[in-house]
Amino acid sequence: MDATAAVEKFNAIAASGEVSTTDLLDEIWAPLPTVAVEEMFGSWRGGELPSGHAMDGALDKARWYGKTFVSATDVKPLICRDDSGELFSNVDLGKGEASLWSVEFRGEVTASMVYDGQPVIDHFKRVDDQTVMGIMNGKSSIVRDHHYYFYLRRD
Repeated sequence: MDATAAVEKFNAIAASGEVSTTDLLDEIWAPLPTVAVEEMFGSWRGGELPSGHAMDGALDKARWYGKTFVSATDVKPLICRDDSGELFSNVDLGKGEASLWSVEFRGEVTASMVYDGQPVIDHFKRVDDQTVMGIMNGKSSIVRDHHYYFYLRRD
């Protein structure tokens, strides 16, 4: 799949919310361009790309809004809504916050978010100027054996 087809397929899946296979999501991921750490700075609204993962729907239940990247060392990975609808950084759910690094994943170096309090890394690639696709992996078996797929759209 070339990058143009990958973006078209990504947009269709993200709009529909349909469950995809990890093989299809990996095909979409492969041709997308990598992202520099500085390109991630700012506030982003998130959404999941369901794949039958155990975490599918869990972030919705937590009222996850997205992520905020203030700087490479100041990342709020779980911006959620409280009971009154106000946004806050859910440090309890995330076991702290996070930082941004350039990390090699699948043979490419791309911006990756490393959680402070758990062995989890989110890797990012560009879909377009306002959207990135993310793959969550790490040492934890919940994401090591079956990655979790999501996206972020710039606020």
